[in-house]
Amino acid sequence: MSRAPAGDLAAVLRAVDACVDRERLLATAIALIEVPSRTGEAGGALDRLAAILESDGFAVDRVPAGHPSAPAVATRLDTGRRGRTLQFDAHLDTVHLPFVPPRIEGELLRGSGSSDMKGGAAAAVEALRAARDAGVLGAGSILLTAHDLHEAPWGRGEQLDRMILDGLHGDAVLIPEPLCDRLPIAGRGCATWKTSFRREGPAVHEVMRPAGAPHVAGAGADFLLRLRDLDARLSARSDPLAGNESVFVGQIHSGEIYNQLPQECWLEGTRRWLPGTPREVAEKELERIVAETAKVWGVQAKLEYRHIRDAYRLDTADPIVTSFRAAYDLTGGAALLDGSKPFVDDGNSFWALAGAAAITHGPRAGGQHTVEEWASIDDLVRVARLYALTAAVYCGEDGGASRT
Repeated sequence: MSRAPAGDLAAVLRAVDACVDRERLLATAIALIEVPSRTGEAGGALDRLAAILESDGFAVDRVPAGHPSAPAVATRLDTGRRGRTLQFDAHLDTVHLPFVPPRIEGELLRGSGSSDMKGGAAAAVEALRAARDAGVLGAGSILLTAHDLHEAPWGRGEQLDRMILDGLHGDAVLIPEPLCDRLPIAGRGCATWKTSFRREGPAVHEVMRPAGAPHVAGAGADFLLRLRDLDARLSARSDPLAGNESVFVGQIHSGEIYNQLPQECWLEGTRRWLPGTPREVAEKELERIVAETAKVWGVQAKLEYRHIRDAYRLDTADPIVTSFRAAYDLTGGAALLDGSKPFVDDGNSFWALAGAAAITHGPRAGGQHTVEEWASIDDLVRVARLYALTAAVYCGEDGGASRT
């Protein structure tokens, strides 16, 4: 097709709309959902995506990035003209819950990954097709990537991190996670932690315990109170968009039965921090409290601290933000206000590892991390239109050189 006028966004959108195919998008989403792909086991779904792209005429690269059992997928729509590269990035792995096959109920797409995030991935694929078929890229390129190892605790973004560090990334990124009611300008970093307190000696009935035997459950209770105090102090570190820093306890366990002196007590939770707080500071705070608690109670302690993603903050004047807003104003509904990202996702990694601004925006969807996932089919179409139009604006004639 002939290229749509670059200066007339309404004309560009009409060209995109003529090429976005709702049924093709839906078929792509169903084809991806059909393949079970628990985190660490997403090779089949990535193979399916590669086959779909190749059948559409795209050249596909398979990128092991440290995970050869499920090599990532990468493809480009390149104009051959100097300009920016906009990346559409999606993970195809799902949390470790019973598999739910795809089905359509009225206007909703259901099944494992329909919300998080195979539906969004299909919308990104459809945006790539529409941008190509409508000829709306004046310069630059679109890079589409998909990968495994996203969902914690089974993965921590290792595959994507390797791709980014190896230079496989765009100048900016769109991520179709199910967040559509705000423009997430800032977000907290996140780590998971597990602390265990142990005593020496065998298991013993509570009435037979040796005098002075350490009580690991008491150490756990003390640690819990210390974390409560830490959380209160952290709440003073506040950001108008991202919220407060926090430490959270989600699990506590000690002992085998009610009247046995326990040998171990463990607690598990999260630590979240704001942009501007070095992630090392968050870890050191927790290490200090663990050590203090263990010393007071005379027990052994172990802290398993797993960094997931770092905090980020976007510049509202960044070209991807202004391009996205211009496209959203034509394709969206209600005004999209600046806000926070309540979760961490791959956008945090692009920012921390490559300095690439990433916007998380996907379909109206729900049921993430449950067996009741759903996504609005109409909104999947909206996202495809939005992504294609954003690419047309961002990858414009005056976009400058791409880094990839």
